[in-house]
Parts: sequence; C-alpha cells; structure tokens
Amino acid sequence: MDHWPFRNLVLRTPRLELRPDDDEGLAELADLAIDGIHPPDRMPFGVEWTDAPRDRLGNNTFQHHWQLRATLSPRAWQLNFLVRLDGRVVGVQSLNADDFPVLREVGSGSWVGLRHQGGGIGTEMRAAVVTFAFDHLGAVAARSSAFTDNLASQTVSRKLGYRPDGTFRQVRRGEPAEQTRLLLTPDRFVRPDWTLEVSGVTPCLPLLTGREPAE
Repeated sequence: MDHWPFRNLVLRTPRLELRPDDDEGLAELADLAIDGIHPPDRMPFGVEWTDAPRDRLGNNTFQHHWQLRATLSPRAWQLNFLVRLDGRVVGVQSLNADDFPVLREVGSGSWVGLRHQGGGIGTEMRAAVVTFAFDHLGAVAARSSAFTDNLASQTVSRKLGYRPDGTFRQVRRGEPAEQTRLLLTPDRFVRPDWTLEVSGVTPCLPLLTGREPAE
C-alpha cells in the first residue's frame, strides 16, 4: 500500500508537468516567490501573503503547504500542483474542494513567477486542472474569483469559458476592493486543442472523492 499516493500523481500538457507539492519542489517554489510574483504596487491575491517580509516568504511557503497537506480529506482538500517547465518549477496551480463527495465542485488558484509570465503558462496549467477535475474526478462545476483589476486572471478565465457569477467586496491593503466570482461547467468549458495525460490518479480517488475507484 502506498500511504501517500499523491506523490505519484502527474498531469502533463504539451509543455508542462504538474505534480502535487513535495519538499524538494517547495524549495524551488520558495525561491521563485522571493524573486517576485507581481509588482510591489499591486496585490492580486485575496490573502496578502506576498506582503510578508522577504526573509519570511520561504518559511511561510513551506508551512502553508505542509498544513494543507496534513489536513487533506474528502471533506476539505487542496492540492497544490507544482508546475514545471523544462524540469524547473515556474509556479503553482491549486485545486480545492469542500464536501466534494456531495457538492462535486472545485475551486482553483494559481501564480506564476514574474519572469515566466506572459507566455500562456497560466492558461495551460488552469486548463490542466479543470480537465482533471471534470474528466477524472467527476466535478460538475469549477469556481474561481479575481479582483476586477486582475486582468491576467480574468483573461485566463474568459479563454476557458468561465462566466461571471456575481461579485463581492473585501478589504485589500486597507482599502475596499471588488472581486468577480466566476463559474465554469463542463458544457461551457472551452477545451484546449491538446490532450491531458494523467497518471497515478486511481489510488488518490478515495481521498478526494470519498469513493473507491470502480473495478
């Protein structure tokens, strides 16, 4: 028995390899975060974690991912896929759910290192996890949200077929800011022109869907 089957889960697109986080990869991810994710005068994240002091970002990255790994269950989970291009970590793409066995909905979040932005990586990695959720987990909806001034995230969502699903306000750096909720269903998903390769998923299904895989 493999006691942590996620170490064998792999999603592959034409350019990228996505694997759930491991400690060696987290070291690369922490270095990437320290190098920069967004200009200092902007904040694309609902949780302002990149405002932490530079000497804390690495430690915080490890602790955050460890905590999510330790509490994963069908009731609440978040998979943080480390995204590699040519063998190097260039960002992270999360897929999360609450009460998935009942609701069968997922959410997502992501970031790409500043020096790797602008080449379509964000769209490709989001398409990968949405395809995985619909085709391998049986999700009926994928949700996301983005600040109205986060044009990059809004563009990715639009390309893949998400539609607006209301708004909400939150405090960002001490000021009110508006986020747009986004919803994608399998019938509206604008699928990429490539096929996602997935390996190692079967042993992971009970921990994500609460169901044993079919014989």
